[in-house]
Amino acid sequence: MKLITIVNRTKGAVVATRISVADTFLTRLVGLLGRKGLDADCGLLIQPSSGVHTFGMRFPIDIVALDRQLRVRAIWHGLRPWRTSDVSWKTHAVLELPAGHIQHNALEAGDQLEVVEHSSL
Repeated sequence: MKLITIVNRTKGAVVATRISVADTFLTRLVGLLGRKGLDADCGLLIQPSSGVHTFGMRFPIDIVALDRQLRVRAIWHGLRPWRTSDVSWKTHAVLELPAGHIQHNALEAGDQLEVVEHSSL
């Protein structure tokens, strides 16, 4: 799976440097299932996605809903297993992060995020 870095352009800060991209049917379907947790600088960008669920997961996650321009539309702190986020047709992608990461990075609705591609070696 491809890795990217997510930067918060609004606040001039790096959100996380090891974000996997789920952009195929299979990678979106599997998501974070089967994992025991997320390391501090990891996450998953699911695109396209209008909302997510945590059915079958074993740990809580923070959720960031993004529009087509990667502007933060909504956030959910510590979504526990067996829950769902709201679904919105205005949401184009969802960023899943370790629980507490949104607060640690002071992410909020309206922040403009940016994807930085990792250079291949």
